[in-house]
Order: sequence, then C-alpha cells, then structure tokens
Amino acid sequence: MQSLKKIKCLIIDDEPPAQVVLKKYIEQVNALELAGACDNAMDAISFLQSEPVELLFLDIEMPGLLGTNFIRTINNPPKVIFTTAYREYAVEGFELNAVDYLLKPISFDRFITAVNKVLQLNFQPINKNLQGNEPTNEQGHPFLYLRADRKMVKILFDEILFIESLKDYIKIVTIHKTIVSRQSISSLENMLPKDTFLRIHRSYIISINKIDSFNGETIDIAKNELPIGRLFKHDVSNQLSK
Repeated sequence: MQSLKKIKCLIIDDEPPAQVVLKKYIEQVNALELAGACDNAMDAISFLQSEPVELLFLDIEMPGLLGTNFIRTINNPPKVIFTTAYREYAVEGFELNAVDYLLKPISFDRFITAVNKVLQLNFQPINKNLQGNEPTNEQGHPFLYLRADRKMVKILFDEILFIESLKDYIKIVTIHKTIVSRQSISSLENMLPKDTFLRIHRSYIISINKIDSFNGETIDIAKNELPIGRLFKHDVSNQLSK
C-alpha cells in the first residue's frame, strides 16, 4: 500500500531552544518530515539550493537577514509559518502570504492549528473527484489531525457523526470511536468543509450525510437526538431543504 506523502519542512531559527521545541513538535506529526534546521537565513539559502522543501518554520529576528527579508529574496518560496517573539511583524508576515504566525513560546496546540492550515492547502495528493483542498489519505479520504491523549490522532471526515463542545474541549463522535481534544468548536468548524458539515447549535456540528431524521427542533444521528439552536434554525432549514 502506498504511504502518505509527507511535507518536507525546514526550521530556520538562531535560537537553539526554539529549534529543539519545533523539532519535538514536528516528530509528533506523521504528516511532517524534518529536512533540516538552519541557524540563519544565509545558511538556509544554501540549504534550499541543494534540497527544496515545501514548508518553512521561519524566525524573523535573526542576525544578518530578517526572516521577512529572506522570504523576499526567494523566487517561488515554500509555504511559511513564521515563529517569532515579536507581535509587530504580524501584519508584514501575512502580507507575505504566510500560512500562519506563531508567537513564542509556541504551544503544541497552536502549532497543530497552524499545521492543519498547511494540510488544507493541498500538499497531500487528493482525489480529483473531491471538492475542496483537504488533505487525503492513500484511499482519497480527507482528514485532519487533532491532539488527544498526548498524541496526534488522525480523524477521517467521512467517519465523523457529530462534534460537541465541552467548554474548553470538544468531543468528536465518529463511527468507530469518540475523541476528546482541547480545542474550541469554532476553530474546528473553520477546518471542516462547509458542504458536508453544519453548525446546528452553539455546542454542536453535525455531518450532514449522517443524518437519520430531523424536524424543526432536533436532528437524529446514530440514536443521538441533537438540538437545533434558535439562532441556527434558519441556516439549518436552508441547508437541509436543498
């Protein structure tokens, strides 16, 4: 069976502790492959000439050449996630089409949010019959990674029944298992394709394809009766009447 193509990435940071943290995080994500690490932008230029990569974890305040200026020197640069201790570069970073902008110290949860954004930019081979840019496994099924039980868990979109908010956590109920992850339901909503998932309540997102029955007040999925929130009724009605 063909293995999932990994995203080759390069760390560019003059702070050894920051490199250690990013290396540790990258090792925990199966979709990423660390190609190397450089202490400054000039070394990175030489590295990229011999070994192209698809993603940079790039510091900004570095000796010799700022990370933002370094990106401007590259024709067709890789995707970039800026990693910096300085908020004032955020606007400039996004003007350079950065995927994300992480402030140090970087938490693992925030790192994963950034990586999921990269995964959605179609680095992974996808089935041409699928809509959207979600990464897919070798069978063409879109997925994302979430942190649960101190590890990264791959969740296939087509196995999700519904998602429930539990204050600072979310519960993802799938066909085979239930996963609890420390994340907001709104952040996860932004990662899901709008044509197959629907927010029906402040506390619930459902997979449209898994609906067994519904009325104006509730939706039934796999013997679970889920409420439709008052503020969501109009959108739910419009979506389900298509």
